Amino acid sequence: MSDALNIIKLTNEQIAWRAAQDIQEGAYVNLGIGFPEMVARFQPEGREAIFHTENGVLGFGETPPEGEEDWDLINAGKKAITLKPGAAFFNHADSFAMVRGGHLDVAILGAYQVAEDGDLANWSTGKGGIPAVGGAMDLVHGAKRVAVITDHVTKKGEPKLLKRCTMPLTGVGCVTRVYTSLAVVDIEGGHFVLREKLAAISFDDLQAATGAELHIEGDVTDLVVPQL
Repeated sequence: MSDALNIIKLTNEQIAWRAAQDIQEGAYVNLGIGFPEMVARFQPEGREAIFHTENGVLGFGETPPEGEEDWDLINAGKKAITLKPGAAFFNHADSFAMVRGGHLDVAILGAYQVAEDGDLANWSTGKGGIPAVGGAMDLVHGAKRVAVITDHVTKKGEPKLLKRCTMPLTGVGCVTRVYTSLAVVDIEGGHFVLREKLAAISFDDLQAATGAELHIEGDVTDLVVPQL
């Protein structure tokens, strides 16, 4: 089953593209370190989001061309950034005051596990894991909306969407939408609600790759993304 999923599943770029389509005009957005940073590349033309990074920048732009980096300008993941007109710098403490004060419209994070009640686990003390929960614990409770982008299953083919998380929690009941390599799933009323899925996978096969029941409320549309 996992080999079949690998053939049809979306790439990370395609997942990031899909998540970017739901960011509203003028939204203040924080992107988690790593995979979520990719979302900034796929903002719809003519729609502007204001990106925030915990180390103290608001209004940064695209990654600079290789060789043109200014390494005084980086995001929280130590990646080089550019600045948009009107960008601002501020103290690290002020940056977290923005987060904790509820001034961010959305945070988009990666995940090891997401539970049907919205619990999120996206850090681990295990081998190769992120060694501390970091600013994510503030983001998940400070942002008005928390979305997750992730593969639907682990590299071993095990579900990442579960009834209950088994890894250390980043936040409790905080996730509202999950964009995976196979589907778009909302979390409502303590359960997963399927909104979109790849046409190439049946509902039964998608359910088999999910560790909790998928509910259907209304129409389930095809998950359609461009070739990137």
